[in-house]
Amino acid sequence: MYNNVMLTLEQTEQAINEIVESLPEEIFVDLNGGVLLREDVKLHSQSRTEDLYILGEYYRDRIFGRYIVIYYGSLVKVFRHLNSARFRGELERVLKHELTHHLETRAGEHDLERQDERELLHYLARHRPEDAAH
Repeated sequence: MYNNVMLTLEQTEQAINEIVESLPEEIFVDLNGGVLLREDVKLHSQSRTEDLYILGEYYRDRIFGRYIVIYYGSLVKVFRHLNSARFRGELERVLKHELTHHLETRAGEHDLERQDERELLHYLARHRPEDAAH
């Protein structure tokens, strides 16, 4: 089904649906807003050289509930060099990462949040302003 060309927006939406359907229903308890795919490119607020993209986010909102957003435009920026099968693999990795945030939040755990924070600190350390001057 997947060829050597990256997935289109529509194919990515279909792939997300296939991934969701392949996972146990218990994972989606309390994820009342589901998984949304947006066309947007989203840069991280702390991106230093316009190279730190947000691929997906887990939201807990008093009004809209709990949901996941996957940013197709960001995926394209980061993985445009991949064929469709590898792009789908990265999409699945991102989706499962966000689902892990959901499961950990429900369980009162924050291990993945702390790991994300450590990775951001490593990124910021590699992009210190004094390094740009040299």
